Amino acid sequence: MKKVVMYTLSTCPWCMRAKKFFREHDIPFEYIDYDKADDSTKKAISADCKAHGSEMSFPFVKIDEDVVVGYNPDKYSKLLGL
Repeated sequence: MKKVVMYTLSTCPWCMRAKKFFREHDIPFEYIDYDKADDSTKKAISADCKAHGSEMSFPFVKIDEDVVVGYNPDKYSKLLGL
Protein backbone atom coordinates (compact mmCIF):
# COMPACT_ATOMS: atom_id res chain seq x y z
CA MET A 1 0.00 0.00 0.00
CA LYS A 2 1.31 3.42 -0.91
CA LYS A 3 1.75 5.97 1.86
CA VAL A 4 -0.67 8.91 1.69
CA VAL A 5 0.06 12.16 3.53
CA MET A 6 -2.00 15.33 3.19
CA TYR A 7 -1.61 18.92 4.22
CA THR A 8 -5.03 20.45 4.61
CA LEU A 9 -6.97 23.33 6.11
CA SER A 10 -9.58 22.41 8.71
CA THR A 11 -12.28 24.56 7.04
CA CYS A 12 -11.47 23.86 3.38
CA PRO A 13 -14.32 22.05 1.59
CA TRP A 14 -11.92 20.56 -0.99
CA CYS A 15 -9.72 19.23 1.80
CA MET A 16 -12.77 17.61 3.41
CA ARG A 17 -13.64 15.98 0.09
CA ALA A 18 -10.10 14.64 -0.27
CA LYS A 19 -10.25 13.08 3.21
CA LYS A 20 -13.66 11.63 2.38
CA PHE A 21 -12.30 10.12 -0.86
CA PHE A 22 -9.58 8.21 0.97
CA ARG A 23 -11.93 7.08 3.74
CA GLU A 24 -14.52 5.82 1.23
CA HIS A 25 -11.83 3.83 -0.57
CA ASP A 26 -10.40 2.43 2.69
CA ILE A 27 -7.03 4.02 1.97
CA PRO A 28 -5.14 4.82 5.17
CA PHE A 29 -3.81 8.37 5.25
CA GLU A 30 -2.22 10.88 7.54
CA TYR A 31 -3.00 14.57 7.51
CA ILE A 32 -1.99 17.79 9.17
CA ASP A 33 -4.36 20.73 9.29
CA TYR A 34 -2.03 23.61 8.48
CA ASP A 35 -4.22 26.18 10.20
CA LYS A 36 -4.11 24.21 13.46
CA ALA A 37 -0.38 23.42 13.38
CA ASP A 38 2.30 25.12 15.45
CA ASP A 39 4.78 27.49 13.83
CA SER A 40 7.56 24.92 13.41
CA THR A 41 5.17 22.47 11.72
CA LYS A 42 3.91 25.25 9.43
CA LYS A 43 7.51 26.03 8.40
CA ALA A 44 8.16 22.33 7.70
CA ILE A 45 4.99 22.08 5.58
CA SER A 46 5.94 25.19 3.64
CA ALA A 47 9.43 23.82 2.99
CA ASP A 48 8.03 20.44 1.89
CA CYS A 49 5.61 22.10 -0.54
CA LYS A 50 8.40 24.20 -2.04
CA ALA A 51 10.70 21.16 -2.26
CA HIS A 52 8.05 19.50 -4.42
CA GLY A 53 7.86 22.54 -6.70
CA SER A 54 4.59 23.90 -5.39
CA GLU A 55 3.44 26.94 -3.56
CA MET A 56 1.17 26.36 -0.62
CA SER A 57 -2.19 25.28 -1.91
CA PHE A 58 -4.59 22.89 -0.21
CA PRO A 59 -5.18 20.04 -0.20
CA PHE A 60 -1.56 19.07 -0.83
CA VAL A 61 -1.55 15.28 -1.22
CA LYS A 62 1.56 13.09 -1.33
CA ILE A 63 1.09 9.53 -2.54
CA ASP A 64 4.51 8.01 -1.98
CA GLU A 65 6.75 10.34 -4.02
CA ASP A 66 3.98 11.73 -6.23
CA VAL A 67 2.27 15.01 -5.38
CA VAL A 68 -1.25 16.13 -6.24
CA VAL A 69 -2.15 19.71 -5.44
CA GLY A 70 -5.88 20.28 -5.10
CA TYR A 71 -8.80 17.90 -5.05
CA ASN A 72 -8.32 15.49 -7.94
CA PRO A 73 -9.96 12.09 -7.34
CA ASP A 74 -9.09 10.84 -10.84
CA LYS A 75 -5.39 11.43 -10.22
CA TYR A 76 -5.61 9.90 -6.72
CA SER A 77 -7.21 6.80 -8.24
CA LYS A 78 -4.62 6.53 -10.98
CA LEU A 79 -1.69 6.84 -8.57
CA LEU A 80 -3.24 4.28 -6.23
CA GLY A 81 -4.17 1.85 -9.02
CA LEU A 82 -7.90 1.97 -8.21
